[in-house]
Amino acid sequence: MEREHPSISVITPAYNSAATINETIESVLSQTYSDWEMIIVDDCSTDQTRDLLLKAEARDSRIHTVFLKKNSGAAVARNTALDHAKGRYIAFLDSDDRWKPDKLEKQLRFMQEHHYAFTFTGYEYILPNGTALHKRVQAPEQVTYHDMLKNTIVGCLTVMVDRDRIGSFHMPNLRTRQDLATWLSFLKKGNIAHGLNENLAEYRVGQASISGNKWQAARKTWYVYRQVERLNLWQSVWYFIHYGVNAVLKRVI
Repeated sequence: MEREHPSISVITPAYNSAATINETIESVLSQTYSDWEMIIVDDCSTDQTRDLLLKAEARDSRIHTVFLKKNSGAAVARNTALDHAKGRYIAFLDSDDRWKPDKLEKQLRFMQEHHYAFTFTGYEYILPNGTALHKRVQAPEQVTYHDMLKNTIVGCLTVMVDRDRIGSFHMPNLRTRQDLATWLSFLKKGNIAHGLNENLAEYRVGQASISGNKWQAARKTWYVYRQVERLNLWQSVWYFIHYGVNAVLKRVI
């Protein structure tokens, strides 16, 4: 029976995700914590994603699908899902990533026991075929606004937010790095991101991540510094140097 007020709303944007979306959905269905809803917003996919989503929705009443009428980007897809979300807690999971089975249970307990509003966890990299790369991103104990400017350590697929404490929110309409801009907006208000240093998620990397995507991410990070956060040139350079060093370290450690 569909829950009117699930504890956790899982936000998933999808675009041409036929190769991975079933794994993503299965990782949510396999959670040891069951009081959730999953809202998947399809951004005008041209492959078989739509058919797979409709089958998943028919399989479990906790899964809800929304189909955008025009391709609008991940920010619009996530914001559309947020508008439909009924849960107090918001968790994010992209359509090519996966969660470990106890992710929601452990993270929700972590938040409730410590009264945290904004949390994240550790995660690991996997190849396009799902094989583990045996590279893990550790979750520091806490991240402040200035920490986040230096090190974008918070993985979107690991974030959980308590809307009763943070308040309702939308992501800025950026094609990329809208998640970073959102976390910065939380932290700028004095909130702290608290890390649960357990490997509870799997981030899928593609060939583009090795070359082109990292430069695009760097360019968009600079854009967030200058155009979203309105940092002056010297502040931006200072934080960007730290960002670059930490980005390299994250990939080699």
